[in-house]
Amino acid sequence: MKTIFALFALTMSLITCKAQQVYPLNADFDKVPEYSYLKDLNNELSPYLGTYKATYNGNEITLVITKEDKKLIELISKKYYQDALIVKYTVKNMATGTLLDDNLNPTGPDKKEIISMGTNALDSNSLSLGYDGTTCGIGWGKIILKKINNTQFTWDYRPNSSIFSGNDCPDSKNIKVYLLDTENLIFTKQ
Repeated sequence: MKTIFALFALTMSLITCKAQQVYPLNADFDKVPEYSYLKDLNNELSPYLGTYKATYNGNEITLVITKEDKKLIELISKKYYQDALIVKYTVKNMATGTLLDDNLNPTGPDKKEIISMGTNALDSNSLSLGYDGTTCGIGWGKIILKKINNTQFTWDYRPNSSIFSGNDCPDSKNIKVYLLDTENLIFTKQ
């Protein structure tokens, strides 16, 4: 009798259990069920992996781009998983050697995350990323990387504008954004 009950329970749990639904990376997250997985089925993210450098206005910028499979994305309206590129960076003044900004090991509320949102469906050579901004979200916006060849891409950072006063973020140590607010800056793979 115990065996029959155990088999019945196992059968019912298998029937009611839904497998996680997998969709292509660029599927519209608004149209997929909660906790779906937007997977990089065609390795569209792989060409961007690695360490890249550029110089601009006396600063050296280093990007370290890695891939995180099945990263949980939590929005106000929905939660889902997505294969995503994670961009960490340093900005160093070349004349003095001073490190101006570093998020290679981000922690706490000041972690400045840059995460891919997907490839551009109209242009297979570009990738959109979201930037959380610095302390209190200052400088948050969109970054577009566009492949030139196998070792280079251009950078286009589009910060969202917001009015900010020091009183809006009293615990802020540094409200300066060191990411390059420029178009067509060329990064080269190292």
